[in-house]
Amino acid sequence: MPLMRRMGRPGLIGMAARTAVVAGTASAVSGNVARRQQGRAEAKNEQHQYELQQEAAAMAPPAPVAAPPAPAAGGTDVVAQLQQLATLKAQGVLSEGEFEAAKAKLLG
Repeated sequence: MPLMRRMGRPGLIGMAARTAVVAGTASAVSGNVARRQQGRAEAKNEQHQYELQQEAAAMAPPAPVAAPPAPAAGGTDVVAQLQQLATLKAQGVLSEGEFEAAKAKLLG
C-alpha cells in the first residue's frame, strides 16, 4: 500500500515550526521598533538639552563692560594744574612758598 499523505491540519512538528517562525519574526520586529524609539528619544533629549542651554545663555546677564581706568590721582587734570601753578610762579603771581603749598595740596 502506498503511503498516503495526510491532508488537513499540519502535524505537531509543522505547528512548532510555524510558531517558531512567527515568534522569531515578532521578536525581530519588536527589537527594531524598540531601537528606533530609543534613538528618537535620545535625539529629542539632546535637542531639549540644547534648547535649555540656549535659553539659559539668553537669560544670563551680559558681561560687565570694563570702565576705562581712572587716571592716577586726578591724572591729566593734576598735570595741567601743576603747569598752571608753574606758569603763575614764573609770572611772579605766586611766591615759592605759595607754589610749594599749592603743589603739596594737589599731590595729596
